[in-house]
Amino acid sequence: MQEFISIPTIESGIYMFGGHLHTVNGGWSFFEQSHQVIEVMVVTSGYQLTEIQGMDPIKLGPGDAILISPGTKHTNRNASLNDSMTYMCLHFDFEDVQLRSQIVGLVANKPINSESTIAQISRQMLEEIVHLSSEKKHRNDFEVHVEIEISLLRYIKQLSICIKKIDNWSKLPFSDNEATIGRNIAMTIEDLVNNDDQDISFTFQDVCNQLHISEGYGYRVFKKVYGMTPLHFIDREKYRKAQRLLKYSGNTIEIISQILGAANVSIFSKQFKKWSGITPSAFRKQNQHERHVSSKNQTGYFE
Repeated sequence: MQEFISIPTIESGIYMFGGHLHTVNGGWSFFEQSHQVIEVMVVTSGYQLTEIQGMDPIKLGPGDAILISPGTKHTNRNASLNDSMTYMCLHFDFEDVQLRSQIVGLVANKPINSESTIAQISRQMLEEIVHLSSEKKHRNDFEVHVEIEISLLRYIKQLSICIKKIDNWSKLPFSDNEATIGRNIAMTIEDLVNNDDQDISFTFQDVCNQLHISEGYGYRVFKKVYGMTPLHFIDREKYRKAQRLLKYSGNTIEIISQILGAANVSIFSKQFKKWSGITPSAFRKQNQHERHVSSKNQTGYFE
């Protein structure tokens, strides 16, 4: 008998940014913010107060962790006015809608005790990535990036295993039909952002019109499935495109801002800094060692 083993198609879509280890002085605080992705944070020394809109402050001590869901407005500050505090954090996202929804619904926006498995695997993953990033001259090496992705992928796998041990872990807040609609919305947005023949200044109403659904219904379903608003998702896709253009195309920042539909370079620069924490020119300088590739319609996509 002939043996046949099918290998699954894999589309991981790993996305991460804004990761760092930071030691802060007493009295430190960070302004209110929200992200369109999941944020994982672990305190290694001292005590932190995380304040989430509409909830009591969450106090995190050494080894404690928190996963903050997309779109959640929150502030972080050192609980002490005198003693220093050290924390590690990372913002990340991936394509698996079911696991993403389970993370948001079951473990996000809650204190995670240092003795729990989720806190321990979160700390291990962040320590691995911090270690891999510690040598500045090799931080952007391809091999280092691969190792960082492996650490994050292993962590996401471990999170999935932990979640399956939680009661009612398989119960999702959306139906199969809603999952399909949500995915269709996401794919349409991705196509509109990345298709060079399309006007990137589209609206969510344009997306819904293509799918023959109402804007209100599309908004509710997408937020239920993805845990973020459609506008946040559109912003995320534009940021990804901006990254590719800055890294791989020879276009000026002014031309890139036009491709992204920004009114001018200043607006694009402010938006990019809001997305990534650095300016487009600083991002390009960090990645200037990357090899240039042939482009399609000046976008820098691989052919």
